Amino acid sequence: MKPATIATLQELDAVEWFVKVGCRDTDVAEVLGSWDGAIEHCTSDEWKDLTLEAANQYRERLMERSPQRLAEWNSIVDMVKPLIIALVARKIRDVVAAQRLPKGFEDSVQWDILHLCMEAEFADVYPPGFYGGMAYWYLKGHFPCGWRGEFPLGGPIIF
Repeated sequence: MKPATIATLQELDAVEWFVKVGCRDTDVAEVLGSWDGAIEHCTSDEWKDLTLEAANQYRERLMERSPQRLAEWNSIVDMVKPLIIALVARKIRDVVAAQRLPKGFEDSVQWDILHLCMEAEFADVYPPGFYGGMAYWYLKGHFPCGWRGEFPLGGPIIF
């Protein structure tokens, strides 16, 4: 695992997640007011399609720049995924229990963190993008869960 990926995981581990959910402390994102709204957004087909497209576009850039490195994608996923599953489980445990959040929430967070780590792992080939932006919100205590407007225009929806 690359040092950038290790540093990303350490940075995520060092902060408390979801401590600012619902706080309207930014003008650059739409801030939702409830977990119900956040879950509705993060489990929507539109959000799932957008996050999949962001991951696919990133892999396309890798293919253009280094097919050899892209060939390592699956083995790197296999290496980092157990670490991510453990980190996410630990970080979401209390909020899932307190708010009775569905499995779709955990799936959304795992997807984000996995792809954030993949962007870090391949940053030497192509710079982090969409998932690096999503990480900002996790680090600030929010939950990124949607997009307003036509991507890449518009901006994030957070809780």
